[in-house]
This record gives sequence, structure tokens and C-alpha cells, in this order.
Amino acid sequence: MQIRRVKFKDIEQVPQLKINQSFKTDFQGSAPAPFIGRFGYPQVNIGFLSPQFSGDTSHYDSPRLWSKENAAIGNIASMRYGLVNSRTQANVKEIQKGSKFLNIVQEVGIAKNSVELEVNLQKTPQLQFKPEKEIIPFGPQAAIRNARITANPSVDSRVERVVSDTDLKAAPAIISLYQKGFEESALNKLLSVGSVGLKENRKLVPTRWSITAVDDTVGKQLIKEIKDLSVGEYRAYFGGGWGNYYLLLLFPEVWSYELFETYLGNQVNPWSKHGYMYSTDYENYDGRKEYAEETAGGYYACRISVLEKMKELKRQGSCLALRFITSEYNIPLGVWVCREATRKSLQEKPLTFSDQSLMMRYAEELIKRKFGFDINLLLKESKLLKVKKEQKKLFEF
Repeated sequence: MQIRRVKFKDIEQVPQLKINQSFKTDFQGSAPAPFIGRFGYPQVNIGFLSPQFSGDTSHYDSPRLWSKENAAIGNIASMRYGLVNSRTQANVKEIQKGSKFLNIVQEVGIAKNSVELEVNLQKTPQLQFKPEKEIIPFGPQAAIRNARITANPSVDSRVERVVSDTDLKAAPAIISLYQKGFEESALNKLLSVGSVGLKENRKLVPTRWSITAVDDTVGKQLIKEIKDLSVGEYRAYFGGGWGNYYLLLLFPEVWSYELFETYLGNQVNPWSKHGYMYSTDYENYDGRKEYAEETAGGYYACRISVLEKMKELKRQGSCLALRFITSEYNIPLGVWVCREATRKSLQEKPLTFSDQSLMMRYAEELIKRKFGFDINLLLKESKLLKVKKEQKKLFEF
């Protein structure tokens, strides 16, 4: 059996989906989300996503709801590919000046529910599938001719407070709302449309970047909190969803974290006839200094879920996270899948072990039985296990 190390972004995946839908140039819509592009930064595409009909479409942009309802991959994709991206171009710092269309995009970003709109596009939007690993997919794009809000948007009073506080930095604003129960998609929308932070620092943030920024910001806060907790025990969790499965191994050590993502099945991994591909990133107790290049946004999305569980257990630990991406995951849905599939795994009843060798033997047998894969190919590359083996404990001195 061969195994090859790659970067997550190198894995190409083409949506296996047919959309039988015609799109119009002029329509009444209800936008659940803005979208800020990253190409050409700082001059980027800005717009909002909307199906071509009215009514509350908030469920078109709620991974937490999809997870709760166990929504199928095809159903989520069908919804998302029905969203038209009505867009124009702007400089990310244009927020300081403001414009009619930018104001609409910001209203969509801060609203409690989807925003009712009347939209006129320059041409009929055409659907083209473009695989994206980080963002939730959406449908066709077209340049905007005109748009107007047709009903007053509702804004949560807690959001209104942080938006109006131009002396509050972005990170504490995001953390404050997270602690009040706001889901990550709502927070990255706020950040993306430049509605939080010090007044002079506010600018548009590409949607792709804002997703990871929220996961990383909240994750760092949780790390600070769990470092004050006692260490836990040997625990193993296994579960997941949408063709993404996580085996999470917790060790009774101070905080550290490592993620392996392994690609199984021909649809996910065209190289699988000859072996397996994987990506990995790691951080020790002191944290990362650089972006997780190999596993990208999936690194931070999985980490935040692991940290939430440690906080719930009131125990810190060292976590070795093993993600297995199967051919069930035939339509890329964005990095939220990593966050919610990890949470699903952590909702399962864990197994506890008296020592490390028993836990590792269980892990090896489980993955062999589930996927026919030998995890020792990954474990021998693990920095976390290597550090554990080499690091002396206090009682050894």
C-alpha cells in the first residue's frame, strides 16, 4: 500500500449534480448571504446570493440547521446552486466611503433573516460548476444593473450593538457573539462585509478568508480557556457525516493538536488505485505561527469543535484527529462540513482506555474494519506522537 502527502487544495473534485433550473435577468429575491470574492484583491467582486423567489430563505445558509436535520448532500447542493450571485466590483476599503450597492450587501450581511430584494441583472446568469474547498457553493453569477431592498431587514439587537461600536476590535466582537450562541456562518458574514472592528480598520474581507478567520479567532480564545483545565483521559470518538468521518483520539496531556486528512475512493481520490493521499498539519502547546497550508480551513474548523468538547468536559488534552473522506462526499460543500462532521463525531459515546497502547490498537482495528486502511501509515508520520514519545514528564526527573 502506497501513501502520498499532498496539500488539500491540490485535490480536485467536480460536482456530480444536475440542476434543472432556468434563471431570469429580473426577479424578486430573498438574500440569505453576501459574497465577497478574493480574486484581484484589493479590487474584488462583491454581491449577495439569492434564489429567484421571495420568502424567508435563511435555511439556505445555515450549516448548523443542515446538521441538525441531517440534510443530504444533494439537497444542500440543490439549494445552494439555486442561489444567484448578483455582483459588481469594489475596493475592499471602499467601505469607508460607502455606496448604494455596498450598503445593500452590508444589510444582507448583518440581517437576522434573509433580505427581500428586487434585482435587475445586466444579462441572464448561466450556471457553471467551479469546485471550491472552503466556501459553501452557490449558483450562477451576473453583473448587477440595479437592486433595491423591498422590506425593512431585521437586525438582532446584540449584532446591532457590536456593529455600532466602532471602538471595539473585530476579534472581541466575534468572540462575544459566538459566546452568545451565534453560529459561525452569521459571524463570518459580519466580518466579510466589514461591519465589525475599529472604525478606521473596517474593510471588506473575502468570504473564503472570513470563514477561517472566525474559526481561528474563536479557536484561539477557547485554547486560552482550556489551558487552565486539568488534563483528561484516553478517549476515542468516531463518527461524522456527508461522507466525512473523524476518529478523534484524546490523550491526557497538555494542549496540542494534529490533523490528518486521508482521501479514500476513486471519486475523491483518482490516485486511489495506486495508493492513498493525505494532508497533515500540527500545533504544539504554543500554537501555530503560520497558516495551516496543507489542510487549510479544515484544520481550524475541526479544531474549534474539538476545543468545544474539551471545554464541555472541563478537561484539556492533546488531540490527534484523523479525517477520512470517502466517495460518498461527491459534491464539495465547503469547510463547514469539517466543523459539523467533527461535532457529530464528538456527540457519539466515547470509548475510554487505561493506556495509550489499548487506544491505538482500537483505532487501528476500527479503521481497518471501516475503510480497509492501515492507519499506521499515518501514525508513523505523526509529529504529535513523536513529541509525546520524546518529551520527558515531570516525574521522570
